[in-house]
Formats: sequence, C-alpha cells, structure tokens
Amino acid sequence: MWCLVVPHHAEGARRARHRLAASLSDVMPAMTLADAVAVAAELVGNSVRHASPLPGGVVRVAWRLLSGGIEIRVTDGGAPTSPVERQVGSESPDGRGLAIVSALADGWGVDRDGLGQCVWARMTTTTAHPPGAELAGAPG
Repeated sequence: MWCLVVPHHAEGARRARHRLAASLSDVMPAMTLADAVAVAAELVGNSVRHASPLPGGVVRVAWRLLSGGIEIRVTDGGAPTSPVERQVGSESPDGRGLAIVSALADGWGVDRDGLGQCVWARMTTTTAHPPGAELAGAPG
C-alpha cells in the first residue's frame, strides 16, 4: 500500500499523478497505469473543487494492489453532499470527473467516517503483483 498526502489545491493532483506513476510503472501494464493515473487525478481534482481539506489543508491519496487490480482512495474533509456522477452537455466546461472515473474504473463509491469522506475506485489489471502486495479485505 502506498499513501501520499498532497495539498488541497490543483498542485495536489499533479503530485498524486507523478507519485502513482513512479510507484507502479514496474508492476502494472502501461495502459492500466495511465487509466489509474487519470482516475487519481480526477478524484483529487474533485476533492479540491467540491470538498473541504483534511486538517492541515491536505488530501490523502492512497492506492493498493489487489488480486487482479488496484484500488485508489482519496480522503478529504467531506462536503455537504455526497459525490454523484453528473450528466452534462457537450458544451459544459466541467462536471465530467466522476463520469471519467466511471468509464475507467470497474466501480467507485464513497465511505464516510469521523474525519470526512473517502472516494474510492477499483480497477482490474492482468499483471501479476509482487509477493506481499495484496492486502486482505477490500473496503466498501
């Protein structure tokens, strides 16, 4: 499992993309990694736009390899409403984040706890993972 704390602003998405790509480039097919990087960037971007930060003005980004896939989790201070996929027109300048996540991931959801909320996404890959990379019990 990898965990990264990034600033609650656009720079946080860039840092998450770079760290995820560097951490998994040797254990994941390039196309799956590109999709995982896009999903992480969308989740962090949504957190910055729509949610409060965690204490310290940060967002936590975590990922772990599962049997046959990866799970990406972005935790922030939460928002008054839960994230939902929006239907937007082709001319709309924004509102596609969770539609992109839905298109690239096998599933996504939201967990709430005392700190705020965690939006997670799971993706499938066919690459074998290094020993010990799999963690038991996927949340959600």
